[in-house]
Amino acid sequence: MASPKSRRSGFSKKQQYSVFTGYLLATLGAVLGLALLAISLWQPAIMQPLRGTATTIASPAGEATATARAGKNGIWATISGFWRAGSQNAALREEVEIARIRLAETQAVEAENDRLKALLGLYNQENPPVATTRLVASSSSSVRRFAYIGVGRADGVEIGMPVHSERGVIGRILETSFASSRVLLLTDTESVLPVRRASDQTVAFAEGRGDGFLRIRLINLGLNPLEIGDVFVTSGAGGYYRPGVAVAVLSEITPDGGIAQLIAEPAATNYVSVEPIYEPLAVEAAGVRERDELTEEELAN
Repeated sequence: MASPKSRRSGFSKKQQYSVFTGYLLATLGAVLGLALLAISLWQPAIMQPLRGTATTIASPAGEATATARAGKNGIWATISGFWRAGSQNAALREEVEIARIRLAETQAVEAENDRLKALLGLYNQENPPVATTRLVASSSSSVRRFAYIGVGRADGVEIGMPVHSERGVIGRILETSFASSRVLLLTDTESVLPVRRASDQTVAFAEGRGDGFLRIRLINLGLNPLEIGDVFVTSGAGGYYRPGVAVAVLSEITPDGGIAQLIAEPAATNYVSVEPIYEPLAVEAAGVRERDELTEEELAN
């Protein structure tokens, strides 16, 4: 398309005057600006009132812009802060969970140290243990209740010796080999242990039931003086166990005694000590009497 040969705005006088007036005002504005620039460079003090007036006029618009910019920054800071707070909370929760795990591990180590210290305290008695070892295994599902330990005849262990944990009596040695032994637990159906109530001299027998509990049978029948929660300890009768060692806690009352729960639970025991027989002469004399009785029965038959 060819360009027009004339740049006239049209034949309207009004439109022509408007264009002319626009050019004239633009020229005057440019001249005025150059004049003001020259005056500000030649006499800066003269332009100070004008600059102040201009600043005063423009300050409301600047304040509005600054307020909007500050609000925008505040909203962004709030959103970013909320996002960072969420990630920080997740990290803190993870740290707390790890701290709880470490605390549980520390408590387990402290409990193990307490058990070992209690076993170590057994060496300070008049009759120190023959050996201290780990409880290798124990039966819990059969009627017969046995346990196995990692010491035997080579360590001085003999049949009949009591076996203790840091909490109380576990049982006594039933069989020995060169480097291991089998323990008859108190809860076995063939186990009978003379006991007494810790608070007085009420004597009884603790018989194993094969289900993890003991049956307490009073020697003196009549009015049952036992109460739930009574603690029974070894009486020392029979010569195998030293007196005063914790055995069981009464949990149920029966006409002739009660049912008691073992204090030294084998399933919760890690280390045990094998002690010497409390009164070897009494045990030997009892064995001699048993052999004599068997001999007399054989002769009578």
